[in-house]
Amino acid sequence: MSPKPLLPYQDAARPVADRVTDLLVRMTLEEKIGQMTQINGKAGDPEKWIREKHVGSFLHLIAGNIPRLQQVAAESRLGIPLIFGIDAIHGHAFCPSATVFPTQLALACSWHAGLIEAVGRITAKDVSATGIQWTFSPVLCIARDLRWGRVDETFGEDPHLIGVLAEALIRGYQGDDYNAPERILACAKHFAGYSETQGGRDSTEADLSRRKLAAFFLPPFERVARAGCATFMTGYQAIDGVPCTANRWLLTDLLKEQWGLDGFVVTDWDNVGKLHKMQFTCAGPVEAAAVAVNAGNDMIMNTPEFPDACREAVQRGLVDPACLDAACRRILTVKFKLGLFDARRLPDLEAARVRLGLPEDRRLALESAIESMVLLKNKHGRLPLSDTVTRIAVVGPNADDIPPQLGDWSYHTPQEAEVGAVHAPDRITTALQGIRRRAPAGCEVRHARGCDADKPGTEGLAEAVALALKSDVVIAVVGDTLAYAGECKDRATLDLPGGQQALLEALHATGTPLVVVLINSKPLSIPWVDAHADAILEAFNPGEAGGAAVAAILFGDRNPGGKLPISFPQHVGQQPVYYNQIPGWHAGMYCDLTTAEPLYPFGFGLSYTTYAYTNLRVDKPRCSADDTVTVSVDVTNTGAREGVEIVQVYVHDLLAPVTWPAKELKGFARVKLSAQETRTVSIALHARDAFSIVNAAAERVVEPGAFEILAGPSSRDKDLLKTTIEVVA
Repeated sequence: MSPKPLLPYQDAARPVADRVTDLLVRMTLEEKIGQMTQINGKAGDPEKWIREKHVGSFLHLIAGNIPRLQQVAAESRLGIPLIFGIDAIHGHAFCPSATVFPTQLALACSWHAGLIEAVGRITAKDVSATGIQWTFSPVLCIARDLRWGRVDETFGEDPHLIGVLAEALIRGYQGDDYNAPERILACAKHFAGYSETQGGRDSTEADLSRRKLAAFFLPPFERVARAGCATFMTGYQAIDGVPCTANRWLLTDLLKEQWGLDGFVVTDWDNVGKLHKMQFTCAGPVEAAAVAVNAGNDMIMNTPEFPDACREAVQRGLVDPACLDAACRRILTVKFKLGLFDARRLPDLEAARVRLGLPEDRRLALESAIESMVLLKNKHGRLPLSDTVTRIAVVGPNADDIPPQLGDWSYHTPQEAEVGAVHAPDRITTALQGIRRRAPAGCEVRHARGCDADKPGTEGLAEAVALALKSDVVIAVVGDTLAYAGECKDRATLDLPGGQQALLEALHATGTPLVVVLINSKPLSIPWVDAHADAILEAFNPGEAGGAAVAAILFGDRNPGGKLPISFPQHVGQQPVYYNQIPGWHAGMYCDLTTAEPLYPFGFGLSYTTYAYTNLRVDKPRCSADDTVTVSVDVTNTGAREGVEIVQVYVHDLLAPVTWPAKELKGFARVKLSAQETRTVSIALHARDAFSIVNAAAERVVEPGAFEILAGPSSRDKDLLKTTIEVVA
């Protein structure tokens, strides 16, 4: 019996566009709506959703259920495959045997695009091994109010750095062709302005004009859209009264038509339901479905009532069927490009067991954690620790606690509530374990928790103090816990929570040298620690190898080279402290603080060596909008050991027709220098980016006139060399 002839959409030899067109004309209204629907795979019966509602996507499923569900989809009338998504935010961290990398905020401290691309590549391999083709990452939100619970998910406070690092992570996920084996779709989120919260409270109205949105929040998204990011996720919040889910200008006019998104838009969790249940801009599910589809949302995440509501919206004339065709065309095009119609990309469970947690992946987790460490203070060269040290006290609630080290969006967090599912402890190195393994032979390393990080109390204080009194050095590992990080975990203060401040004060009173290691989800307000600790090492949430990385820095096996992607405040009330603010005159400093400066500025980080900057220059005194300007500066390692310096270039428009930040990061470079070596570091600036502003009409234009070029080791004015350039029309 001869095989049944292929329909045009089933023929892999045909162009994707032709296959999509052929399939669309064969689909019923219900099948189109089904392709636009994504359902939580852990709620209800997934097979029923496929058979009765023709659902085209699920999220939060791994491996075991996927082959069966793909088979059910293959047996449907048209055999349209499913696409599966998951929040693989810093590694495939909802899979217990996969490698868990540092969080985005920690990775951003490396300022290392190549490293972050490699992290994305390993994540893609792990995710695809479990039958999933899509990660809801990266986050391109700009961290501004540090009380916000999701600061740890961001790449920090600067649009340029965010764009560079996000593009690298997306390249790691997707490669040049996401049809290739072990590649997955990226998702840029949350589009847009989601992090501009009121009072640091998650999902509140974003107080943004269109000009402010265009000036700061949109550039990273535009960069990754033009670079080929396959999907975008809408934010929960509203901008100037219009929910992002309902904003046709944002989703259609700008993202799809102006920027040319070659992919599709997915809502965040139940955004469409929230239009009538929480934002009260729609009368009910039918009106909400119509508003969302007409605005340009292609796939609706976890709004179970959407299929019926959308069908009724079409029947009532609230939605033009052509809008459904446009949405389905985008979704189906991505499914064809992924190879789902031809290869199905089913998980091989035995191969996945071999693939996940490979030694080379774990080495990358260690390297990424080391590169992400930032040395904030080192009084009198207290670090690195001497190999002659004989007694070390390791204290603090985060010294031997796994969840804060792994961070949000991993097991132990509310987003993954599977009972008993944890990352194997033998795969994770805590700070205590790392220090014990690395301590010199004969050195006694003793541990006391000292206090809790999530509740006040002094129960363990006496033990920690007694231990400190008998030690050569105290390493206090403090910070915050997952109770203070993530969705719905916004804070009113930025102090060390629980009994940690009392613990540190008691340890300092012993007179034993005090080294503080921070494992935390965001910058904290720690001026007392800065004033009294001998050394401070910032690790943020460093992932599974974080403890080994901490030890490598503390003992000097590696020279710290990380720089802060975000500023630390002196006090919670000092916010905002992000470096690229628009200057004023009466608002320079609070009268009850002694400085307007942040505790630690954006771009700051110390080393076990020192660097000197000289001879800043540009290759031309004048340039036009179409020119590229090369900024060069000589950097000398003036110390006694090799190190990596992150050279930063900022631009300041000296006179503009609208108010504009005093400085903006426009380029940076990592340079490795041997002791006493001098190297010329050159960074190219494209005039249309470096010398542009957003005018009163919300248009980005190149601004003629004089600009300052600033270069140095941080954003702090006293650290920067300056020269000028003239931009001509």
